[in-house]
Amino acid sequence: MDMKRTIFSFAFLFTVALMHAQLTLEECQHQAQANYPLVRQYGLIEKAREYNLANAGKGYLPQFSISGKATYQSDVTKLPVEIPGVDIKSMPKDQYQVMLEVSQNIWDGGDIHSKKQLTRATSDVDREKQDVDMYALNDRVNQVYFGILLLDEQLRQNQLLQEDLERTHKQVSDYMANGIANQSDLDAVSVEILNTRQKRIELESSRQAYLSMLSIFIGKKITAGTTLQKPADILESASLVNNRPELRWFDAQGSQLNVQEAALKTRLRPRFGLFVQGAYGNPGLNMLKDDFSAYYVAGVRMSWNFGSLYTLRNDRKLIENNRRLLETNRDVFLFNTHLQSTQQNSAILSMRKQMADDDEIIRLRVNIRKAAEAKVANGTLTVTDMLREITSENLARQTKAAHEVQLLMNLWNLKYTLNN
Repeated sequence: MDMKRTIFSFAFLFTVALMHAQLTLEECQHQAQANYPLVRQYGLIEKAREYNLANAGKGYLPQFSISGKATYQSDVTKLPVEIPGVDIKSMPKDQYQVMLEVSQNIWDGGDIHSKKQLTRATSDVDREKQDVDMYALNDRVNQVYFGILLLDEQLRQNQLLQEDLERTHKQVSDYMANGIANQSDLDAVSVEILNTRQKRIELESSRQAYLSMLSIFIGKKITAGTTLQKPADILESASLVNNRPELRWFDAQGSQLNVQEAALKTRLRPRFGLFVQGAYGNPGLNMLKDDFSAYYVAGVRMSWNFGSLYTLRNDRKLIENNRRLLETNRDVFLFNTHLQSTQQNSAILSMRKQMADDDEIIRLRVNIRKAAEAKVANGTLTVTDMLREITSENLARQTKAAHEVQLLMNLWNLKYTLNN
């Protein structure tokens, strides 16, 4: 019996916790970042970096190659003189060779080091671009989150209007008993009550749809009773600086161009290496011996390719052109961000000024509504006119609630624009 009571208590507490579950905007952003499928690309970028660095490093290992050939030539080298009584055979016209070569890089002009630097730079660009793509998710979460907050305020005001209309319905019923109102007046109130109920159904349906979207973003089920906390209005917009991930992405691309420019120098340098060739063929090293034999050759090899000089000037100009294009893109981004943040700052200031009069408007609307109720009680005002004043008061309260959410949304839009 005690076990059943304990299980029931835990179930009750869990149900209460679900009913009073709360979420913050920061929690939703973090959970959405962790749940978004694109987050898996971070691991893939790091793996690609490791593989490419490992492949570049293998350039220091000995290189093996096997080659073979069989040829027939129209003429061969012969001695220009004949010695009586001596038969000197010339090399055969059909020749065969199988060769194994082992080469070891001594100095490659910095080519392997340059490849590693370019791999790291490319990986940094990919990772910063991934940060840009992931950061854009915050804006989508913000829009859904504040959409739910706005619906919550509308539902709260809808409930207050419903209570006012229910109270008005009772008052009009009393007026009918006293002969002050008639059935059409009571019907008019009933219609407003039904309209308010229909509006609530619409708002609740929209809220559930937004909650479903937020659930998909964060990867967790959000119940209808979950409360979303309002973010605090503590953002000082005047002290914000631009810290967007796009700026780090531009910096990474600039570093990549610097590495590419430095890599051009390695193409102008000579290469040195050791090699050992082991072969079996006919003829061998003794070209006058018509017989299969094994032999080897070892030595030092130098190669110096000057072909890159033809394109070096244009390659440098191309990199410089890409650098200017990158600077232009950065300037355009900063210009658009500054323009957007300026507009958002103006919207914040405008909203604060509008909110300064919201309480006074509501106070006046309450007075007007109370005066209308008194006039109806005295028979000097129709119920329809009183309903109009009740609706106007409710609209004033809705406007104040909407202003509060819109101010927070504008603040967080500015925070997203500048990443603060």
